[in-house]
Amino acid sequence: MDLKQLRRKAGLRAEEVAASVGVACSTVRNWEQGRTIPTLNIFQTQKLARMYNCSLDELVSVVEETQTRAGAIAS
Repeated sequence: MDLKQLRRKAGLRAEEVAASVGVACSTVRNWEQGRTIPTLNIFQTQKLARMYNCSLDELVSVVEETQTRAGAIAS
């Protein structure tokens, strides 16, 4: 599972996630495409995990998986 799938599973739009954690919508899309890694404070990270209905460990794993997939596609 990647970040986009996790967001969709939670029934959220990228705009909703962006507004909730205080970043631009393009930032959320960059995370989902593996272009950038989320650089959030602990409170934003907890909020993101709650929004996505997952643990912090799962969120970190999904970010890593998204980055791995993006690297494989870019190669």
